[in-house]
Amino acid sequence: MLYISPFITTLPTYTLTVMQPITIAFVDDHRMLRQALVEMLQKNPNFEVVLEADNGRDFIDQLPTLASPPDLVLLDINMPVMNGYETALWLKKNHPKIKVVALSMNDQETAIIRMLNNGAKGYVLKDAEKEELYQAIERVMTQGFYYTDLVVSALSNTMHSPDGTPQHPTHLINTREFEFIKLACHDLTYKQIAEEMSLSPRTIDGYREALFDKLNVKSRVGLVMYAMRNGLVES
Repeated sequence: MLYISPFITTLPTYTLTVMQPITIAFVDDHRMLRQALVEMLQKNPNFEVVLEADNGRDFIDQLPTLASPPDLVLLDINMPVMNGYETALWLKKNHPKIKVVALSMNDQETAIIRMLNNGAKGYVLKDAEKEELYQAIERVMTQGFYYTDLVVSALSNTMHSPDGTPQHPTHLINTREFEFIKLACHDLTYKQIAEEMSLSPRTIDGYREALFDKLNVKSRVGLVMYAMRNGLVES
């Protein structure tokens, strides 16, 4: 028989802390693919898909029906009515706390840059392994971003020198190079950047290569990420 001392008036209580799943909205007009991916995500106890939409407008219309906004939106780019670029920008302006991960077949540099510029914190191709998608969602929620080799081939080089110390050589960038960086952060071709700056394409190529060398990045996306992470442009 259990004996309880008369001097004990209350017993200690213990609260079991349970990790809440990451709530996800999935916006993609390819319904069969979306349903397959939703089923895959639902099998992971860390995720809960709370909304499915065919395009950005459908997503915006459904959003008020949720008890609370989702933590993260998986967002296709090419959709009718309202595409991923427009939807990401709408979220950036109206719901900045909702994280966006682009999920697309488009691996073009200009598409990646435009999505990042519109507020996406990660970019995953649809033919990626499921573990990569899981990792992208979790890292965006815990670290604030997820960039694969596709997005930036040398992200670590962007922020650190070979000995591991932070590097911010912005004092090496001249005024015209700053102008080039700002234009490069938009979905313009190098030819369009040359026209905007009233320079020859060869001069623009020179700016690009000089900045790659100065900032120790290996691609235009790496340059854009450096600019965003160091406050040279608004993310």
